[in-house]
This record gives sequence, structure tokens and C-alpha cells, in this order.
Amino acid sequence: MSVASAVAVAMSNTPEGQEALRRGAAEAELRQAQLIVLSVVDRDSVSADDVSSAQAEVERTLPGIATTVRVEPDGGDPAGALVDLVADVGAGMVVIGSKRRSAVGKFLMGSTVQRVLLDCPVPVLVVKAP
Repeated sequence: MSVASAVAVAMSNTPEGQEALRRGAAEAELRQAQLIVLSVVDRDSVSADDVSSAQAEVERTLPGIATTVRVEPDGGDPAGALVDLVADVGAGMVVIGSKRRSAVGKFLMGSTVQRVLLDCPVPVLVVKAP
């Protein structure tokens, strides 16, 4: 299995993030691809605690499923960091969770998901929590 056949999941510790992990695992199984979990943290450096915390969250959500977890700082731009990580790992697809927001909310607050959809060079599956 090559990394180019990987499915990348944008992880967050939210119901939407948990659903993205589950759907990403299903897509990886369907495509017989590697599952790579990407977590972007809001700080200038990444600690070992960030990596172990992300790995523990993945194991709670997807027990027994082999994954690669990458945690990196966003430098103030989580969407850009996520798109860069997708390119770095050579994923063929991205799965990201999103919560419902009004059009005004999206306009005023911006949308990481919208930026990923526009900037990501590979197909993006956006899922919502049940």
C-alpha cells in the first residue's frame, strides 16, 4: 500500500471530528488505503503531549485500526496548515468534520472548512455529526 493511496482525516476533539475519524476509517477501508490522521494545533511548537493526546483520541474512536498521526502547529492559519499537511503526506482524499453555521456566521467568522474545500488539491469529504 503506497502513501499516495492514503486517506487523510482532519482530527478535532469535537463530535464532528469524531465523525470525520469514523468516516475516514470507512473510506480508507473501502479504498484499501492507509489512514493518516492530521491534527493542527494552535501554537508555535508541537510537544510530545500533543502527539500522544492525539494518538490516544484516535485509539478511543477507532480501536484496533492502524493509523499514522501527525500533529503540527498552525502558525495562525489552520486551513493552510491542513492543506500543507495533506500535500506533505501525499493523500488522495481528505475527510473533515463541520458543524452547521448560518450564512452570516460563516461570513463573520470565516470558515476553515470552506478554505480547505477551496484550497485543497485533492477531493474533500465534509461530514457532520449525527
